Amino acid sequence: MIRTRFAPSPTGYMHIGNLRSALYTYLIAKREGGTFILRIEDTDAERFVDGATEVIYKTLKMVGLNHDEGPDIGGEYGPYIQSERKETYMEYAKKLIETGAAYYCFCDKERLESLQKEGEIGGYDNHCRDIDPKSGLERGSSFVIRQRIPEGKTTFSDLTFGDITVDNEELDDQVLIKGDGLPTYNFANIVDDHLMAITHVVRGVEYLSSAPKYNLIYEAFGWDIPEYIHLTHIVKQDGSKLSKRRGDASFEDLVALGYLPEAIINYIALLGWSPGDTREFFTLEELVEAFDMKGLSKSPSAFDMNKLTWMNSRYIKDMDADTFYKMTEQTLKESVKREGICHRKLSEILQTGINFVKEIPELLDFVDELPEYSSELYVNKKMKTDEAIALESLKEVIAYAEERSEPWISEDILGELTSLAEKNELKNGQILWPIRTALTGKPTSPCGAAVLMGLLGKEESIVRMKKGVEVLSK
Repeated sequence: MIRTRFAPSPTGYMHIGNLRSALYTYLIAKREGGTFILRIEDTDAERFVDGATEVIYKTLKMVGLNHDEGPDIGGEYGPYIQSERKETYMEYAKKLIETGAAYYCFCDKERLESLQKEGEIGGYDNHCRDIDPKSGLERGSSFVIRQRIPEGKTTFSDLTFGDITVDNEELDDQVLIKGDGLPTYNFANIVDDHLMAITHVVRGVEYLSSAPKYNLIYEAFGWDIPEYIHLTHIVKQDGSKLSKRRGDASFEDLVALGYLPEAIINYIALLGWSPGDTREFFTLEELVEAFDMKGLSKSPSAFDMNKLTWMNSRYIKDMDADTFYKMTEQTLKESVKREGICHRKLSEILQTGINFVKEIPELLDFVDELPEYSSELYVNKKMKTDEAIALESLKEVIAYAEERSEPWISEDILGELTSLAEKNELKNGQILWPIRTALTGKPTSPCGAAVLMGLLGKEESIVRMKKGVEVLSK
């Protein structure tokens, strides 16, 4: 059975690349009916951020990536928090020392810093490789445990990039156990992946160069090596790497901006993977069914906020009307307090034209109170409308509205307005644009003139159009 794991470090926010790794890890497991594991890799105490673990839990829950085993629900191979497994890593590191695949290093910080200044490759010159550690251990000297890289070459296989061979001279004797007794990521993830029976390891392409060192440790223990899937970077439109420090949005930022979690997941699924056809919209369940590792890209993927915004608007547009109203009801009630306005009708009007729910207050600010505006708003070259045409059109529509009897229904009004335009030998826009402007006092509106008239009602529509006549008559 396939067993995958998402193993984030609690060092802050959930960035987009991290979330995509979690998604692909989940899809690989679920496609084959396997197990998706969450493991918290918190052994880097200097970078640990309070509350970051809760961000991980919250994010995965919001997007529906529910794990089968993990620190909060347990499982056969727990605990799933690395800082709680300290003794386990030390035990396995000492086994590597016994076989000659690792060694104690007693070099102090000052010596290591001097090597870095001298430009030593990897930052270490293997000084302690062949010394007898007995005296250092008896004195209680502080130490780290390093991997002993053998001579020769190492070949590893990746499901994205194929077979890769590396000369071992290019590899450094990396630290496995730090001075505080905690493991480095490069050691802990190997031990945990083996003990938790992980079959497929999904991680960023930045770890591709470390794979040979991982394989040497697996071979030293005589363990099976899992399948590797290294994911290419997600970059900005200019090709530079996404970075929170440079203002690029995290998952939490995107949600705060108004993007729907399901739209975000759908979009990032396509950043580095192709379904093999022209489909762009997938539910999580559909992604599980469609996902195939053969569709993974070997090239970086550009994150396009405009494309994500378009996708978000489509998700809103295609949403069940009841669901959309439930999602926007409170915002609508806070945004529009005018008596007689149907909030459900507002929801129907807005659903097909907005990108984000948070746009609603600004889009509807004209409903409660008509803003002050200039007669210049009535000029529209596309609609072939100027101030003179707008003035005459409003006078005609006011006369029509005052004579019109109930019911005051948008669908009926639209047909009558177009007939009025034809009668006066005007284009439809030369009637409809002045009405929209007079009713909203804004250069854009969330719906057409007839819908606005139906929404505001006969009396308010006439009041606002008469105000328009005043503006145009000055």
